[in-house]
Amino acid sequence: MDRRTLGYWVRVWLPVAISVAVICAESTEAFGSNHTSGPLRWLYEHLIGRVSNGAWDVIHHLIRKTGHVVGYGLVALTWLRAWWMTLPNSGFIEDAGLALCGTAMMAIGDEFHQSFLPNRTSSPWDVMLDCTGAILMQLLVFLFLRLFRPARLARAS
Repeated sequence: MDRRTLGYWVRVWLPVAISVAVICAESTEAFGSNHTSGPLRWLYEHLIGRVSNGAWDVIHHLIRKTGHVVGYGLVALTWLRAWWMTLPNSGFIEDAGLALCGTAMMAIGDEFHQSFLPNRTSSPWDVMLDCTGAILMQLLVFLFLRLFRPARLARAS
């Protein structure tokens, strides 16, 4: 596809815009732990079995924190893909660095926004989890490319 067309740039950056929209939606009062506990517990108990209230509190916390790692890891991949396609002569490390910066800015903005919501908390630890997810997902992509498509990593002149 011709890089000079609007269609190309929409195809490149639309996944980033969608991932930003998803994070914005999840950063609302509706996705606070007081609203997610019931549905997640119902699902957990139907798949795994009954659980005590104390055990559920720990499990629910772990589910939510895992969501940070996985969710922001996927967000980082949209950024990585966009930079990879936008800067065809850059290397993977440069694109991954830009993707991490974009993801980190989103994470910081998300936590800042949550500090104003009555049922949400803001935590620098969550930003660290988000960035950890971003780094882990990008490392998986790097390893995949290194093992199965090494020529893609050597594209920079």
